[in-house]
Amino acid sequence: MKFLNILKRLPKQVDQVRAYHCLPWPWVHHHKSKTIQSCILGGRHQRLYSQINQDSDILVSGGSFSRDGFTTVTPKILSRVGVNLHNERNHPLCIIKEQIRDFFYKRFLNKRGNPLFSIYDNLSPVVTVWQNFDSVLVPKDHVSRRRGDNYYLNREYMLRAHTSAHQHELVKVGLDAFLVAGDVYRRDEIDATHFPVFHQMEGVQLFSDFELFEKCQDSSLKLFTDDQERVPEKQEHHTLEAVKLVEFELKHTLEDLARFLFGEGIETRWVVTDFPFTYPSFELEIKFQGEWLEVLGCGIMEQELLHSAGAGHKIGYAFGLGLERLAMVLFHIPDIRLFWSTDSRFRSQFEVPDPRKVKFKPFSKFPPVFYDISFWCPESGFISNDFYDLVRSVAGEMAEKVELIDEFCNPKTGKTSHCYRITYRSMDRTLTKEEVGTIHTELIEQCSTSLGVEVRNR
Repeated sequence: MKFLNILKRLPKQVDQVRAYHCLPWPWVHHHKSKTIQSCILGGRHQRLYSQINQDSDILVSGGSFSRDGFTTVTPKILSRVGVNLHNERNHPLCIIKEQIRDFFYKRFLNKRGNPLFSIYDNLSPVVTVWQNFDSVLVPKDHVSRRRGDNYYLNREYMLRAHTSAHQHELVKVGLDAFLVAGDVYRRDEIDATHFPVFHQMEGVQLFSDFELFEKCQDSSLKLFTDDQERVPEKQEHHTLEAVKLVEFELKHTLEDLARFLFGEGIETRWVVTDFPFTYPSFELEIKFQGEWLEVLGCGIMEQELLHSAGAGHKIGYAFGLGLERLAMVLFHIPDIRLFWSTDSRFRSQFEVPDPRKVKFKPFSKFPPVFYDISFWCPESGFISNDFYDLVRSVAGEMAEKVELIDEFCNPKTGKTSHCYRITYRSMDRTLTKEEVGTIHTELIEQCSTSLGVEVRNR
């Protein structure tokens, strides 16, 4: 992934940038149907959050959820639910979303001249674990299910880790062509390109045999075959002709989308990859500022997924992309925290007749304040995302970056020590050493009581 090299060439507001995570995982509302609305919502981690309203239920998205030993969500993360930056007028994420929506609206029309695709951009991020993983065929032992990587409300519910959590339910209610946009939640490290809440957009289009072959003269063409062998070109039971037609439509559409967003002269290439719910699967890369940049993932939907959703007689494709990734590249936005800024100097830059031409102009660069913290990890194990979540809960957006600068194991005791360097920097004012010192002292105390570590540099 070349995102680091590309961002280094943009106007800089950060000292160092790392690899970027905002591609859809596991990639990268106009219909008000009651059926659709009704189907949308329907021990270390225990120690870590035991001091946060341990006996109270979690209230989010109009529902109440009981905590248990699987709970990893924090009040800081819950405060982000319902903000919906992708729906805020003149916000860069909303601008990108609307550009993609308009592309599909204009490209695909039904026989009456109306848009074939519908968009769902206000679905609740609270989903069942089954929706987030099982419905899209993620294996039970897949690493993406780990508590250390997700925000679980309890063992049954979680904040979605990807918008693909809604694929099954939307197909099941009879939709053949739709877009989904929304906020997704993933526990991750802290730097200029990682944030625990980001935004994705994905699309699905299904085809019956008539719809796929209506322009072909050969009446013998079919979607399915009795062949039960899976080969690199296709799934079992799919005919090669059907797969190649869907693949052509998918790639042609997404190449045109890339040209629509980045300009007609953009160079593209396809890379074969692997995703749980598509086969074959591909990533689209574009040549941007001399580097190949991955922008989206896609593929032919697994027939097992369609069959379980009541659409086993059809074949289809799915794709997904990260809105922050596109916005950071297209608008030259160097720090992911800026998307959450309430400073008018940020939002006003996009309040123009044609925001697609905007190149973000940094309005300030306040000095950083550095503090280190080192501790012995508990013998029961240590998950770095627990520490990152604690930093976010205590310091909020003042924590610009957290970097592991030293790790060693004491040969006599067998204990492991971690030393982290925390970069504190406000987006809108200068922080004093004393102010940050108070925050850092609180962080040290919270580390001892919440994480069970033995702090070394009090």
